[in-house]
Amino acid sequence: MNPNHYCIIMAGGIGSRFWPKSRQTRPKQFLDILGVGRTFLQMTYDRYSSFIPADHILVVTADRYRDLVREQLPQISEDHILLEPYKRNTAPCVAYATYKLYQENPDATVVVAPADHLIIGEDAFRDTIITALEEASQSDRLFTIGIEPTRPETNYGYIQVNKAVSKKVNGITSCQVKTFTEKPNAELAKVFLETGEFFWNSGMFIWSLKTIKDELERCLPEVTSLFKGGEEAYFTPQEKGFIQRVYEDCPAISIDYGVMEKTQKAWVFLSDFGWSDLGTWESVYERSDRDAAGNMVSCAVPMVDEVNNSVIICDDPDKLVVARGFDNLMIIDMPDVLLVCHRDDRTVKDILTDLTMKDKVDKYL
Repeated sequence: MNPNHYCIIMAGGIGSRFWPKSRQTRPKQFLDILGVGRTFLQMTYDRYSSFIPADHILVVTADRYRDLVREQLPQISEDHILLEPYKRNTAPCVAYATYKLYQENPDATVVVAPADHLIIGEDAFRDTIITALEEASQSDRLFTIGIEPTRPETNYGYIQVNKAVSKKVNGITSCQVKTFTEKPNAELAKVFLETGEFFWNSGMFIWSLKTIKDELERCLPEVTSLFKGGEEAYFTPQEKGFIQRVYEDCPAISIDYGVMEKTQKAWVFLSDFGWSDLGTWESVYERSDRDAAGNMVSCAVPMVDEVNNSVIICDDPDKLVVARGFDNLMIIDMPDVLLVCHRDDRTVKDILTDLTMKDKVDKYL
């Protein structure tokens, strides 16, 4: 393992689209939604610790989730759990980790990864990330990972690549980035797929600390000016108070918009390993093992008959779940909430919007 390779896991989201299983008190990254015995956060740690020194892994999360991180990843040192007092999107998250880690090892090259991805082709994934880390350590490029699209997906962002400006490293192609596009409509996503120039934006980034620090300061001085003053506070008892003050003044902005869309140093490694951004129930349904009728059933004692293309989840080990005679529904039974709705992401989003507008329902969110 390379002593200058590090991983920063972003684990601060609230996972609202996995309601009612995911709650503000225990969001999706801390849940075993796939039923494999490991949470999203733990699976992400396992994945990266196979080729990055375990003591070189950092987790950035919300202050309220500190104990959950300690519970699920007790091997992570306190100094490597970075606590954000407020939600400020991914650019402040990256800036905080960059400036703190720069105090520990200014020669570090890092992979920044969300905590909620599903990776199927682990070997190809590992080869791609290691190759990108080695290349980033020898260049001033900011790399992301582009996944070859298999369908006109509207829930992912896209990266347009310049194949005329490319380089092959260890048999893996990297290209200069032309454009970034947020989630397109169905018609545009189809055009993207047909051109062969667009790849799914995985949300993973690889760069040297020196390069990202320079580009943060060039592209987002309003953010970096706040974190630059922490050299004397990082890794001391004063860090928490310093970060509290920084986040009070820090704008909310994504690293994609704040840096990657502005820099001239954006490159992408092209990959086709099995990948999914498990951001919704529908994405889990698509990746899950289903019965012959297309149902995703996770219940201790199920009786399912004449049901098709539905999601049925109940965590109670003693409850009999009887389901009969319906199609395309989602039924999720929690101790305090029973969700029954059509199986689509928009329905859950609309339900959450309705809940936030009603009185006395905060305990259900």
